[in-house]
Amino acid sequence: MAKRVPPRLAHSVRSASARVGAAFAVAIASACLHPRTYAPEPSFGSEPGPTGSVDVGTREPPAPRGVQVGYATWYGQRFAGRRTANGERFDPGKMTAAHRTLAFGTWVEVKRLDTGSSVRVRITDRGPFGHDDRIIDLSRAAARRLDLLRQGLTRVQVREVPGP
Repeated sequence: MAKRVPPRLAHSVRSASARVGAAFAVAIASACLHPRTYAPEPSFGSEPGPTGSVDVGTREPPAPRGVQVGYATWYGQRFAGRRTANGERFDPGKMTAAHRTLAFGTWVEVKRLDTGSSVRVRITDRGPFGHDDRIIDLSRAAARRLDLLRQGLTRVQVREVPGP
């Protein structure tokens, strides 16, 4: 047989529950009303500015349509065998990369701006995250071909290309 809860205790439990519920509702409502700001993602194929416009804040001309310029990093053995965002298992020996927005399976050419060397990689994962100026994470094999292993970070141009 179940014990009865004294009325005074039952009232305090109900009242505490109501206060918690009200606080939760206020928190949710205020979160919905607060405007969020996000850093803009680099995008492929953005429309060029008006003819004759000059961007005084940059030293190099704007990238052609379908091209991104930023930094590349690499990731390797620590992630070997783990599933990538597209479901494949990551193999540091394959020519693959992570990109924030490009469709999985997209082939891109990654060209080092300081040496001119380039590689073609297939997008299989999402990233890099945490640094807005980093636009692509390369597999160890791709980084080796670009002579990036020791340096770890270099300025690159990324452009979509057909197939391997």
